[in-house]
Amino acid sequence: MLLNAPLHKRLERILTDIRAQGIRPRLLLHVCCAPCASYCLEYLSPYFDITAYYYNPNITDRAEYALRLDTLYALLRARHPDVDCIAAEQDAQAFYKAVAGYERAQEGGARCDLCFALRLDETARLARERGFDWFASTLSISPHKDAARLYEAGERAAARFGVRQLPNDFKKRGGYQRSIEICRELGLYRQTYCGCAYSRAADREHTE
Repeated sequence: MLLNAPLHKRLERILTDIRAQGIRPRLLLHVCCAPCASYCLEYLSPYFDITAYYYNPNITDRAEYALRLDTLYALLRARHPDVDCIAAEQDAQAFYKAVAGYERAQEGGARCDLCFALRLDETARLARERGFDWFASTLSISPHKDAARLYEAGERAAARFGVRQLPNDFKKRGGYQRSIEICRELGLYRQTYCGCAYSRAADREHTE
């Protein structure tokens, strides 16, 4: 029955079991940005020893990549000094290669699925390499992203690399609203677009 439950209910059951067992598994948490990480870290820290993994080749602008990483470091210093952070070098070419042929795809469509797969595959690979018990991504906290699609991409990555993905839909339980509150409390930068040149162009069209 648990397998058919909503993702956030499945996560709640896993957290209940972890607390009952008195253990602290190691979690590799892919972090797309500090705003999305803010609630996820607050929610998961009581249960896991977490390492944040900043791997986002979709952020194609170098200055934006550095700004979001600096903002993540600010969040960790302020609220989660015990959380380690692995920061990958910017690699926009990996993103452009992954989405080749889908440059004109609608925002939120097939191009985004390829981008999710790229980041989740790399997270699963690193989780296996470093011996983590679970991996997950903060991406599902966004109200613009379908948690089920993200989870399916993560499950394919989990099967490919032989690791476990933590079921999640972090926007549930008021997660997205809480992330806004934390960012306001700490004065954290909140971007207005996902990261790639295509999403930035779509954001500009929407705001002009």
